[in-house]
Amino acid sequence: MNEILHHIRKAFIDRLSGNLSVGGTSVSVYNVIPRNASYPLVRIYSVANNEIDLNRSAFNLEGQLRLEVITRFDGNSGGELQCNQIVDSILNQIRTRSAGYIDLSAQGFNVYGITNEGVNYLEDDFDDHTYFRAIININVKCEKI
Repeated sequence: MNEILHHIRKAFIDRLSGNLSVGGTSVSVYNVIPRNASYPLVRIYSVANNEIDLNRSAFNLEGQLRLEVITRFDGNSGGELQCNQIVDSILNQIRTRSAGYIDLSAQGFNVYGITNEGVNYLEDDFDDHTYFRAIININVKCEKI
């Protein structure tokens, strides 16, 4: 199998679940957000699975994922800071050097690079709440072993 996204997603969810909090509030991590979810939260989803560095001896793959941080406030009761703090915590945990990369060896892959391709911030004002969102674009490079 040369599809790595579900393995990467699970590894990120496992690494971040129980390890994110802001202002004493635990931050849940999901692939699919349940209806009864509380905020703030993080959603991790797949974007693309590409074969890169074509050669005769190895399959080299790049998985592109997004980690979306979502905070929610009533009217003027909150702001972007909480979203920034969660992004900082996520990047500190997944954007590490090689010693801290996710381990996908049991799934037959060696992770050799994780890069932050940028963070986009958005604000949505609705009648019921104001939402602050950050979309973290992550690339994970692996080789099939």
